[in-house]
Amino acid sequence: MSGKFHKRFNAIIKFTKNIVLLIFITVFIVIPDITWAQVPDVTFTDITEEAGIDFRYTFGDYTYGNILESSGSGVSVFDYDGDGDLDLYMLNGTYLDGISDPNGIVFKDTPNQLYRNNGDGTFTDVTKEAGVDDHHWSMAAGVLDYDNDGDVDIYLLNYGPNVFYLNNSDGTFTDVTDSLGLQGPELLNGFTKWSVGVAFWDYNLDGAIDMMVGNFLAFDPSYVSPTMPDMMPHPSEYHGQASMLYRQDNDGSFTDVTKDIGLYFPESKCMGLTVLDYDDDGDLDLFQGNDHQMNFLFRNEGNGTFQEVAQTSGVAVNDQGLTTGSMHGSIGDVDGDGLIDLLVTDLRHGSLYRNLGTGVFEDITEKSGVAGLFAGKGAWAAALFDFDNDGDLDIFSANGAAEELIEQYPLLAENDGKGHFRNVGPKKSAYFRQKRSGRGAAVWDFDNDGDLDIIVSHVDLRATATFLRNDGGNLNHWLGLTLIGKNGPASALGAKVSIETGKSKQVAINQYGTSYLSFNDPRMHFGLGKQERVDLLEIRWPDNHTEVFRNLDVDHYFTVVQGEGIR
Repeated sequence: MSGKFHKRFNAIIKFTKNIVLLIFITVFIVIPDITWAQVPDVTFTDITEEAGIDFRYTFGDYTYGNILESSGSGVSVFDYDGDGDLDLYMLNGTYLDGISDPNGIVFKDTPNQLYRNNGDGTFTDVTKEAGVDDHHWSMAAGVLDYDNDGDVDIYLLNYGPNVFYLNNSDGTFTDVTDSLGLQGPELLNGFTKWSVGVAFWDYNLDGAIDMMVGNFLAFDPSYVSPTMPDMMPHPSEYHGQASMLYRQDNDGSFTDVTKDIGLYFPESKCMGLTVLDYDDDGDLDLFQGNDHQMNFLFRNEGNGTFQEVAQTSGVAVNDQGLTTGSMHGSIGDVDGDGLIDLLVTDLRHGSLYRNLGTGVFEDITEKSGVAGLFAGKGAWAAALFDFDNDGDLDIFSANGAAEELIEQYPLLAENDGKGHFRNVGPKKSAYFRQKRSGRGAAVWDFDNDGDLDIIVSHVDLRATATFLRNDGGNLNHWLGLTLIGKNGPASALGAKVSIETGKSKQVAINQYGTSYLSFNDPRMHFGLGKQERVDLLEIRWPDNHTEVFRNLDVDHYFTVVQGEGIR
């Protein structure tokens, strides 16, 4: 009896241990993994070749020898022909006398390329017939309907004279730069003006859209660094160039009012501009990412002037108190607390600033996991976007070293819903398992299927773009919004949108110029997970009028016209 009892007792102990082990695995391993796991499983498929995107970036020669060549160019997506499909504009460098190596003469007059979306997953190069084959060294293309005539215009930001293309509503554009006064000065701080981006908003609420042009630095092609003669000079060795605010006048032309309103900083080195109401006081402010200088945060004083408050707001430097090569501010509520946070990519490990709702940000770069994910990569274009439509914002980043042509792995980081991120890219696509040197990038729903795709421009010697189709993200529910203010789509930029589904709430800003040198899908996008209805949609327009809509269907793109309702 004693032996049988001991055998049974040991069996019970063993069984109990197995149950305890099973509980431990379930509680501490399986459940957290389920929390991170995406249902459905999303993948990104490289469709660059089959889509007909044959773009190859050039930096003017083969040598990668100066800061102009290292900076890359951007990507903009917009519906240029009004057919309901988003088209693609890829910006390019070119051979420049006195800057490029003579062997690069084969790249002289390299144009930008505009690809028309055919609506069947393929694209056609329509650059020449559209009249936008600009041969300057182009950095970025701001896209918006500036004159509220129903079509999208292009403001091209260049190293050299800027160009404004007016959409003729027939698939072609006309250069009207001189009549608008938007070419910019020939020189800034003694050297060729170098524009890198533009932010659009009606800063004085007069009903006409205004433009802040970001300028970079005073590039002297003949300068050789005394400390590193065999390397391209560091950005800190150059003077800066003032960014410029252009106010739109009654006749549609523009006047430089930078000095009058507190935005004139002649030694600044802007890399990106982002408009948002960071302190939620009802007027729009401006974040400026600077290269190896403190960033700027311009608080709108509500009287037509701005005050620089980056240091007191906590977004001037990184979590080590250092200035670094900041690129651009991407905005979104990463932790679901209803406040708009700020992700700033840079050449160290990035900065993720959590909005505390008091006009101050907390640096959560380390504890969010972002520092570890970005460390050593050199991050350029980035997006806060919900790639799996589960209701929280994930991160994409195009990466690569600056001073040398060293490739790095691109990054796709998944949010756990509470503002903590982990790298899932290698599981989602072969693209994230190969090193490239990325620069400009945009996220967009090119096929209107409800999930967000990715397009990236690279400066490595392969120089090919990468077009990644999102497969599976639309198996979760979603909602898309186009906002049109009382003075057209441009007057809706900066609107604050809140949606409620069940017990969850999401907040976002209508602003698509939030990626380095690039413009994302102009439509707002919300992932809804398994929620089958939007209970409430609230829009606070930039003029502070608020509209509320209830009981919306999901898995649709809607257009909301201020004062007129939903289409």
